[in-house]
Amino acid sequence: MSDARKPRKFTLPYAELDFSFVRSSGPGGQNVNKVNSKAVLRWNVAGTWCFSPEDHHRVLAKLGARLTAEGDLLVTSDRFRDQKQNKDDCVEKLLAILDQALAVPKARRKTKPTRASKKRKLDSKRRDGETKKMRGKVRV
Repeated sequence: MSDARKPRKFTLPYAELDFSFVRSSGPGGQNVNKVNSKAVLRWNVAGTWCFSPEDHHRVLAKLGARLTAEGDLLVTSDRFRDQKQNKDDCVEKLLAILDQALAVPKARRKTKPTRASKKRKLDSKRRDGETKKMRGKVRV
């Protein structure tokens, strides 16, 4: 989805991606106990050179909680019953994670309240004060 909107600022180094396959969990009958269809993608984010220094710092900061002690990012997929489809799904998930980590937040501009909003606020406060004043004891 994000591919169509804007081009990526990096090229994913497929030589650095390390795939392994393990048995998938959950239901699946006899097949789930025999076939290693779950794909596990391991990529050393800390040691890669596919980002600019600023982007590399941003990715490490945003993905810090998801990284292992060695700086590896683990992505798994067991959506499909086929190794190739799960491997492709892992790559798609990785690209989505990186796109999200590389997104630069829009800078917030300070704004001032308008004259009308200040007036509405004061009117509301005045009304609330009148309401509270009416809650007092009745004097005869």
